[in-house]
Amino acid sequence: MARNQNSETNPVEREKSKSVGPLAGLMPYLLPYRLLISLAILALMTTAGLSLALPLAVRRVVDGFSAGSAELMDNYFGAAIAIAALLAIGTGFRYYFVTRLGERVVSDIRKAVYDKMIGMSPAFFDQVMTGEVLSRITTDTTLILSVIGSSVSIALRNLLIFLGGITLMLITSAKLTGMVLLIVPVVIVPIIVLGRRVRKLSRENQDRIAESSGNASETLLAVQTVQAFTHEALSRGRFSDLTELAFDAARQRIGARAIMTVIVIFLIFTGVVGVLWIGARDVRGAEMTTGALVQFVIYAVMVSGAVAALSEIWGELQRAAGATERLVELLNATDTVKDPAAAQALPDVTRGSVQFDEVSFSYPSRPGMIALNNLTLDIRPGETVALVGPSGAGKSTVFQLLLRFFDPTSGVVRLDGQDLTHLTRSDFRKQMAYVPQDPVIFATTAMENIRFGRPDASDDEVAAAAKAAAADEFLVKLPDGYNSYVGERGVMLSGGQKQRIAIARAILRDAPVLMLDEATSALDAESELAVKQAVQKLSENRTTLIVAHRLATVKQADRIIVLDEGRVVAQGSHDELVKQGGLYARLASLQFTDGQLVA
Repeated sequence: MARNQNSETNPVEREKSKSVGPLAGLMPYLLPYRLLISLAILALMTTAGLSLALPLAVRRVVDGFSAGSAELMDNYFGAAIAIAALLAIGTGFRYYFVTRLGERVVSDIRKAVYDKMIGMSPAFFDQVMTGEVLSRITTDTTLILSVIGSSVSIALRNLLIFLGGITLMLITSAKLTGMVLLIVPVVIVPIIVLGRRVRKLSRENQDRIAESSGNASETLLAVQTVQAFTHEALSRGRFSDLTELAFDAARQRIGARAIMTVIVIFLIFTGVVGVLWIGARDVRGAEMTTGALVQFVIYAVMVSGAVAALSEIWGELQRAAGATERLVELLNATDTVKDPAAAQALPDVTRGSVQFDEVSFSYPSRPGMIALNNLTLDIRPGETVALVGPSGAGKSTVFQLLLRFFDPTSGVVRLDGQDLTHLTRSDFRKQMAYVPQDPVIFATTAMENIRFGRPDASDDEVAAAAKAAAADEFLVKLPDGYNSYVGERGVMLSGGQKQRIAIARAILRDAPVLMLDEATSALDAESELAVKQAVQKLSENRTTLIVAHRLATVKQADRIIVLDEGRVVAQGSHDELVKQGGLYARLASLQFTDGQLVA
């Protein structure tokens, strides 16, 4: 499941996929549809029974040629047509019930996996590629759909035909049936031996497809960067290599199944021909009628066909078992960041005080690098605090922990004096508005992108937020105004426009705690001034935390906290910090000359 999964866990995962046992993981999704399953089984048993009754009618028809009564022969023909009609109707019902069941169950599984994944913390996705998750939701569920909507139904039908056919063959001719049964062990051996090989290759094939999908997702989501650095050829080569590895695994799986199919079908039909030869001699010796031989041959063909179909379906079940296992892994995945079993309640009115009490933290993907080192902060309600420092100082990490995307390695993060780990994440996050360093724009209209901050907001409230974020000016000029589609990840907007929409989204949320992570870095001077004024007005009655490299944007903050290597190295107002010298004064000297920004 994880990219950095070690070799010690992989053998266990491979071992699981060597049987169809993981298919039991589908039971919780099948059980709610007992009625549909019952109807499907009833239709399946009916069609299997009618299929087994058809050779009896054929026998009567064949033997009827020698009967003296034409009327009797006509009745046999009529019975055969009636059985065929009922078989057709029953098959139609079977297809409807089974296919509907498959689509319903797979839809539920897709929703369950998505519901699980959308709630997983960034700590989880630090270890798992998003593209791999998407592959499991799409490719793996398609395999399961094939099994539930087709393979299982066909397998059960062929199993009934096999058992019923063997029974009726015994009744028709015990001698010939005994000879047929001698062939069965010879057929089963290659199914078992080659089946193991197919299982292994099926899992490998799915792993390769997931890796390929992950690579494609990563590069397509960053297509502008790929093209800007003329990396298309290398990206194509990388994706081609991964796809070819997936194809190679698929080719080996297909080859193994093809060999298994050839062996099974050859053995089955060779046996049938041999039995038919012996039966023909019995007819010549008057030991059985022609109709009985025809009936026996039809049953033998049906039984052999059932065995061949079961061998094919076995391979499909193995692939589906591997797919089910992979989906169950996601559904059972544990998150290091969890809501408490008995969560405390936030007060009706959130004041917005924030405390970091001796907090240390390292990202899971970089355990050897300390992002925050025994950090202590005390931010008062309504205070505007700026976090400054060099890149990698831990400024954005403060926001990551305050939103509880990650839990600290040690120490406590508090909101209004309450430990975040004692609160439900959705509860305290409603009290926060966040503008990330890289603004996220969804593939919908500008109106809906801003409304993402508060889904129940009216159009007028959205427009007011946009005006406060200096976004109204460009939004009204779009072809459809606020209802203009902005493209996937906002590709139809400039960097500054995307930032203003993200800021408008945060303004609309109207939360007690506002977090701005380099929120004005892509704005022109005029827009930055307008946004700064809006943020300053917005900050008057809420706690505001600002991360900025451009010190001109934080000069008016109530307090500036200077971070370096995850520690607080200085704090105070702009003037106080300049007088103190040190890191802040050095950063300021690089950006200011006589109080003006360096050109």
